[in-house]
Amino acid sequence: MTTNLTNKPSTTALLLGAGGLIPYIVLSSLSVFTVGTQQEYLVFSLLAYGATIISFLGAIHWGLTIIEASPTRLRLIWSVTPSLIAWLSLILNAPTGLYIQIIVLCICLLVDIKTYPRHDLSKWLVMRFTLTLVASISLVITALNITFLAH
Repeated sequence: MTTNLTNKPSTTALLLGAGGLIPYIVLSSLSVFTVGTQQEYLVFSLLAYGATIISFLGAIHWGLTIIEASPTRLRLIWSVTPSLIAWLSLILNAPTGLYIQIIVLCICLLVDIKTYPRHDLSKWLVMRFTLTLVASISLVITALNITFLAH
């Protein structure tokens, strides 16, 4: 186990995490109230932002391998997997991409729940859960809207 001197989120980290939800909430909300090309642009913007966040979540694991005495090959493989799946979510149709991102966000959280305690980072999990929940709800609302309600 690696000891981290800042094993809980700082105020800055909490604020940045909360701020990171703004694009999810705003883009999802706006996409519900638009149609046509404007809606397509907003949904793609949401997908692109989600792909960026998912890539960041994978990169955390790449960073953790740097501080481990003997990182596993599986950790390195996992660290790039979210980015690859996020990229795939951008080239498929929008509803499929949104559902893929929801699943990947949840899988990333489950991996973090298993991994963070090994690095004395358990106190980050409340924030991780909250961020994943809000991001996923935003993606679900958008996906359901464009699948079932959009004109």
